[in-house]
Amino acid sequence: MGAPHRFQAAYLHATARRLFTAAGAPRHIADDVAEVLVNSNLTGHDSHGVLRVPAYLNGISNGGIVPAAEPKVVQETAVTLLLDGNGGFGHYTARKAMALAIEKAKQAHVCCVSFTQIGHMGRLGEYAEAAARAGCIGLLTYGIGARDSGSTVPYGGAKGTLGTNPIAVGIPTGDDTPFIIDFATSTVAEGKLQVARSKGADLPQGLIVDKHGAPSVKPADFYDGGYLLPFGGHKGYALSLMVCLLGGLAGGFNAEKSAMGGMFMQGGGRQRLHAPGDLPAERARLSGRAQGHAPGPRLCRGPGPGGFRAPRPHGTPGPRHRTPRPDLRTDSGVRGQVERLSG
Repeated sequence: MGAPHRFQAAYLHATARRLFTAAGAPRHIADDVAEVLVNSNLTGHDSHGVLRVPAYLNGISNGGIVPAAEPKVVQETAVTLLLDGNGGFGHYTARKAMALAIEKAKQAHVCCVSFTQIGHMGRLGEYAEAAARAGCIGLLTYGIGARDSGSTVPYGGAKGTLGTNPIAVGIPTGDDTPFIIDFATSTVAEGKLQVARSKGADLPQGLIVDKHGAPSVKPADFYDGGYLLPFGGHKGYALSLMVCLLGGLAGGFNAEKSAMGGMFMQGGGRQRLHAPGDLPAERARLSGRAQGHAPGPRLCRGPGPGGFRAPRPHGTPGPRHRTPRPDLRTDSGVRGQVERLSG
């Protein structure tokens, strides 16, 4: 494994944007997609950052992504939207959809959005955070389930039938740090395995099984027909199925493959969800109380070998949130791909 390299965020953004425009994306779409990817790196989630650029370019070349596609509102009521992504970049479609949902939620107090023809949109927390910073509650799910086709095995199963099926929620807190959760219903997102593979690192125990169903810590075993496990056993499995059902609200069911899934988004205006009072102050006090207890051993955010880090020593406090860096560290594998593609 080569030594890591540091890039300025602005450089990676410009490089990704240039690659997408060269592949046929208009400047405004390429700019949005590149920004979402770099934001993911800056928040510590390299699995959904510029690591994804080669896969998206391959998607364009094989017809899986239409780089210039604009999303279209197909159906609309005061509190619902159905958007057709027209096979374009999911990041661009999701950003536009959340902006529309926020506007509706501010008027009608809630807006639910479903989608057709939407592809991978990166880190869901990007859009949940946009809702929270606009003073709304944001909820997003994205996933699929299909018979004998998926990266994640069901609880107690032997073959993959589910995707990683993530869930994200954003809630305003009254200060500049909204409450955000964003996690896969599998043990980890598949991109975390890509990061570990690019670094030549083993995985923690309990994340994957190989193609024979045996536990493994080798990322290569996953890419050789292995599977992720659902997090939390039957509880993660149940949440994963919920994501499939919400994603299928736009009619995304394939009877032949027994497949259902897609993306679901909801924005809620906070003004109708609480009694009069200083809710931001109450949320801040709750957050302060939750973090004011004596710290114990726990996992902390941030990259370690393969994107994971061991628990902190007992009694060592962790930061409340990460302050984004203006520069990014990438391993030699990602650096090589970026340099080859940018020519």
